[in-house]
Amino acid sequence: MKKRIKTALIITGALILVGVIGFVVWGLTPLGPAGEALAAMESNADVIVQDQGDFIVFTPTTNTPITGLILYPGGHVDYRSYAPVAREIASRGYMVSVVRMPLSLAVFGINRADEVIAAYPDMRYWVIGGHSLGGSMAASYAKNHADKIQGLAFWASYPPTGDDLSSTSLKGLSTYGSEDQVLDMDSFNATMALLPPGTIMQVIQGGNHAQFGNYGPQPGDGTATISSSDQQAQAADLTVRLLRAVEGE
Repeated sequence: MKKRIKTALIITGALILVGVIGFVVWGLTPLGPAGEALAAMESNADVIVQDQGDFIVFTPTTNTPITGLILYPGGHVDYRSYAPVAREIASRGYMVSVVRMPLSLAVFGINRADEVIAAYPDMRYWVIGGHSLGGSMAASYAKNHADKIQGLAFWASYPPTGDDLSSTSLKGLSTYGSEDQVLDMDSFNATMALLPPGTIMQVIQGGNHAQFGNYGPQPGDGTATISSSDQQAQAADLTVRLLRAVEGE
């Protein structure tokens, strides 16, 4: 009997170890970035790109920004995949940082915005947001750091049920693609009452889940009827609208 128990424990331990190793390997091999994203990582006359290790910073050359946007990537997506949309927003006069997450999951790095904020103490306003899982974790950060954050952007995302933002003074944005088949619409609709009052709500017609970034097709997603550049341009327009609202424009 003791031998059987020992054997069972060894087998169970081995299976757990294999599972842990498999999960780590999965986390270290996220989707993307596509070629367009890597190209957007290069500085040009309009935007300076700096790799700060745990986050990438996109800074406009035409002005000194007073508002910073912190973006959390979607689950199992390489953070560099959001370089094109980050560059587009930065070109409009804002500092944008895209954060690297442990094992490519924002749930393991909810407070990584602290590093960005600490690195830029002169920034007057901060907006945090993210795509999919990243947006949900950004909401948790905003809920617990009301003294630091003035705005919150959801890209194909929604707040966790325990994070009621309806009584905060945050400015908000919530957008998703009409062809998105990954976003859980039941949860999305169920959490609308938790959003900050006056949240900008906009569906991007023809967009899907994956095209907020550049990391290729996502399993289970719908087929977009607009290009990724078009979807990201619309996402950038909406996000800039939020940033302007935070600045009081």
